[in-house]
Amino acid sequence: MTSTQPRTIVLFMVDQLAAKWLEAAHRGIVDLPSFEALEAEGVTFQNAFTTNPVCSPSRASLATGMSPSAHGVGECGYDLDPTVPTFMQALQSDGWRTGAFGKLHFITQLETLSPDYRPYGFDVVCNTEDARAGSWLDWVKTHHPDHYEAALSTVWMTMAPDLLSYGLEEEDLQARILEAQKQHPESTQNAYELPFPAEVSQTAWITDRASEFLSDVSGDVFAQISYVQPHNPFAPPAEFVHRVNVEAIPEPTRAAWKNDSIPYYEQARYDTLTYEDADWKRERQLYFADLAHLDHELGKIRDVLREAKRIENTLFVFTSDHGEMLHDQGLLGKWERHYDPCIRVPLIVSAPGAVHGTRTELTELTDVAATIYDWADAAEPTLPVWQPGTPEPGYQKILHGSSLLPSVLENAADDVRDAVLIQSNNSHFEASPRSWARTVRTDRYRYTRHLSGGGEQLFDLREDPDEQTNLASRIEYAELREQLLTKLAEMTAQDGYPTSPRGAYQLGSW
Repeated sequence: MTSTQPRTIVLFMVDQLAAKWLEAAHRGIVDLPSFEALEAEGVTFQNAFTTNPVCSPSRASLATGMSPSAHGVGECGYDLDPTVPTFMQALQSDGWRTGAFGKLHFITQLETLSPDYRPYGFDVVCNTEDARAGSWLDWVKTHHPDHYEAALSTVWMTMAPDLLSYGLEEEDLQARILEAQKQHPESTQNAYELPFPAEVSQTAWITDRASEFLSDVSGDVFAQISYVQPHNPFAPPAEFVHRVNVEAIPEPTRAAWKNDSIPYYEQARYDTLTYEDADWKRERQLYFADLAHLDHELGKIRDVLREAKRIENTLFVFTSDHGEMLHDQGLLGKWERHYDPCIRVPLIVSAPGAVHGTRTELTELTDVAATIYDWADAAEPTLPVWQPGTPEPGYQKILHGSSLLPSVLENAADDVRDAVLIQSNNSHFEASPRSWARTVRTDRYRYTRHLSGGGEQLFDLREDPDEQTNLASRIEYAELREQLLTKLAEMTAQDGYPTSPRGAYQLGSW
């Protein structure tokens, strides 16, 4: 890079947005001018995948560039060990000013509502997450007291122990939240319009804190701007709902697994299909309205970068941690149901000199860290390796991801994968191997193995993009199934290579 401007890296994240739904939005459902502008100037990776379709493991993979087997966060309920190197720590060591705004989820949310994220490499942290209690809620109480009771009603994670003795006054905030929800019963639903204006929302609070940081900071700067929406409950500000063209919303794909069931889907919790039990069109409308609100916030951040004269020397990365089924296949949420809306995420990268357009190579969230190390010219983390007969060790790189810059700047993918591995472990519904799954995804096929006798799925995505016909038991696909099963076994076994950096002294030594 030849620019004399300070360097800027922005990681603009949303939560639970499937690539499928961003693509669908552009087909007449809702106008997203800011996302369209970013796509027009950057590179869209059409086949980007999460490493694990829940929040904590996927976000840890994004920050470390490592698989869940290596960084150690295999499911929600684990904290990311801050001794595992993150790219934020590397930037900070090189003199970058680093800030985090919104949701990080490297620390279990039930553990504390006031997490300390500075050890992960952040100078400035303005944190607010799914629980909504904490900094944003306290801000509403101080600056928008007329909306405080309504804001309380949106705090859905009422099981958080901190709520029983909250803040300096040690208030029983749980009781007050439950009372507020009686006044605003709509806030207990899976989809509703926020009972306060957009400028009071958690989303706007995140944007405002990030904007202040980017406007005031000098020198090289990294900002992780990470929103909770469109994670359920789907709760956009009312002023964005009318922007959605309800008539253009597609119907959910049918639950073909009902007719060709595997043991995993024979659980009682799958007896009722979500599109038969809920107003799927209304829930999709509010989900897309959340996208309209996030598009507005993206535009504000881009304007701040222009006003601060940073935009021309900015690496801008947009992605999500995982997807959302949104009633496709009769399912809501994510977890071990490894259909396309669950595992494929949006990924757009803009940088000076980008060759604009779309790319089809297989990518995953670990590539984000590798790309940032590359663009910032920061040293990648390594582990020392024992070398018999020599006094000094060698060094092994530990990133699982690959830099996307060759593809972004030259349209020449470097080290193209032939497959990606996606894993799921214990879920909120059941902490046992019955909720474990492993998937190998190639450019054409998805093969998924549900553990503990849960069965398997095989889809030809070229012929069957909606994943309606499970080919796993068909004799004419037996050889392909065996090849993919072998590939899955090898990728699973090697997933932690070279080894986890947690507590390592030296690879291969005594």
